[in-house]
Amino acid sequence: MFNSFWYYSLNKPFLMPPNQVFLPVWVILYFTIFLSLILFIIKKSNHKKLNGYIYFIIQMILNVLWAPVFFGLEQMQLGLLIIIFLDIFVYLTFKEFKKISNIAGLLLIPYFIWVIFATYLVVGINVLNF
Repeated sequence: MFNSFWYYSLNKPFLMPPNQVFLPVWVILYFTIFLSLILFIIKKSNHKKLNGYIYFIIQMILNVLWAPVFFGLEQMQLGLLIIIFLDIFVYLTFKEFKKISNIAGLLLIPYFIWVIFATYLVVGINVLNF
């Protein structure tokens, strides 16, 4: 599914981390994402939670879709579109989670920062290889 020759042949933007950075970062981020979700679920609140659940599900679907589209299908432009929507829905999830639990919202900040950084990388790859 993943054509490493294609990916390694691409021009990469400045600040591209070494490949070995991605796995540990994502392990930590997934831990904080799901801890945030658990706090959101268990927190009793007078606010409605439906939007938070919807945004969370959408951002997770986009998160899961991005790698197969970008790496597997080698679709850089579609990968860029997906990651832009991912940015939006991670932010919306953060806002909704923060309404219910300040800690749940704060736990999503590293994820949001990483996704914004990943967007920079994807924009850079698109620009440098168009």
